Amino acid sequence: MASSSPSTTMLKPLITICGTTGVGKSKLAIDLAVHLAKKQFGPQGWRGARVINADSMQVYKGLDVITNKVPVAEMEGVDHLLMGFKYPGEQYIVGEWVEDSLKLIHEMHQKKEIPIVVGGTSYWIQHLIFPNRLSKTTEAPQSSDSPWDPELQAAIGALPENLRSIFENLPKEPPSAKIEPDAAFQLHALLLLLDPPVGQRWHWKDTRKVLHSLSIIRSARRRASDIIAEQAADAGPSSQPRFRTLCFWLFAESSYLEPRLDARVDQMIDLGLLDEIKELRRIAELPEHAASSESGDSHNDYTLGIYQAIGYKEFHNYLSNPTDRAFNEAVERMKISTRQYAKKQISWIRNKLMPAVKDANSKEETVSLYLLDAAKVDERWADRVRAPAIEVTEKLLDGEPLPEPRSLSDVAAGLLNVSEKSSNPLDVLQARQKTQCDICTIQDDRPFMVETGPEWERHIHSRAHKRMSARLKRIQSGQQPYPRSQRETDNDTPS
Repeated sequence: MASSSPSTTMLKPLITICGTTGVGKSKLAIDLAVHLAKKQFGPQGWRGARVINADSMQVYKGLDVITNKVPVAEMEGVDHLLMGFKYPGEQYIVGEWVEDSLKLIHEMHQKKEIPIVVGGTSYWIQHLIFPNRLSKTTEAPQSSDSPWDPELQAAIGALPENLRSIFENLPKEPPSAKIEPDAAFQLHALLLLLDPPVGQRWHWKDTRKVLHSLSIIRSARRRASDIIAEQAADAGPSSQPRFRTLCFWLFAESSYLEPRLDARVDQMIDLGLLDEIKELRRIAELPEHAASSESGDSHNDYTLGIYQAIGYKEFHNYLSNPTDRAFNEAVERMKISTRQYAKKQISWIRNKLMPAVKDANSKEETVSLYLLDAAKVDERWADRVRAPAIEVTEKLLDGEPLPEPRSLSDVAAGLLNVSEKSSNPLDVLQARQKTQCDICTIQDDRPFMVETGPEWERHIHSRAHKRMSARLKRIQSGQQPYPRSQRETDNDTPS
């Protein structure tokens, strides 16, 4: 059992709820808030709670279906903050959300209320819990009066004339890799020469990240990788969390989750998803939001703000040419994207959040992570999710020893074994570098890039890679190559 030491009792409480879409995160937040309003808890008299949204899509006004907001009728009078307050088209980044959340949490603690932070953007939650882990390179570039780093200055001086001209006149908006591939590739080539570790981190098609890194270099007059290394040294081996944190991870095995996610997509369509996507398209075409190529054709950056919402990209072709076949394909793509996103959410929790929690608890337990089995949310919600969450929450607020997290269920026992992964920002940067697959690269200025590690292993054993390898061997032997499939040409996407 985990007990509270004198130093941890000085930290004020925070409850966070994370997990994939479709596991009942908002429902648990409301259940806990309603329960906490019934009486006072602990010697400090905690009573009541409010919910802070930690879903990067739900910060936007309207668009309740595509962003999966909890209906007001189901909130049971519980306040939901930082939800539906940004206009579609506005940008709202993690640093802004953390700052806004900290202000609200301070206000709640002053009133002896418990803040409950809930959402699927675990990246946001992690940076709220742990200070000094938010990379300064994610913030807006600030001009510096400091002298240029000598090595960087030498690297700039050695640039080819065309790349030096690009660096001195960086574009205000990132070029589209699809529409302007030459410009995208040149930006990435420039970053590789000036800051190789960061250049190797980003795919050449990820022009927004590439341009942002170059803007950091020009504004700070230092390499972005040097800033990250300095930040890692300042943070130290383990960051003390801001709060005595109770983190509930709602989890469902894929055999239970995926049918639920597919059904949710069908329900979203019935509730008016297509009308919301049409409205988003209208907003994207407004002059202040549209990005236009030299030909005058508008195109959207699906990596920005609300345009990342699953469904917007997937239904683009159907709304441009509505046919039954296009509709069915769009529905299937949306279901696939939803399942893939759920896997990414789980991967982040296991590979980023859990190691950070283990790191923070190296001396004493300050963050308690509990996995709740949300496989059968309809039949077993009360005993597998609500009851254990309430029990652990009451024990935390009353200062009682907490149960061993792996004791809650067989699923928890299996998934809460933390592998040895570093949460150091510099280690993460180095671990997520991209490498070029020479076999799958058709043009030198359009390299096929894959992240090192598991993604690379999956790629070299993939059907597409093996087909390209066979194609190359046929070319080398003087035989007619097999034609490339559309799937192979579409697979070269940034991550």
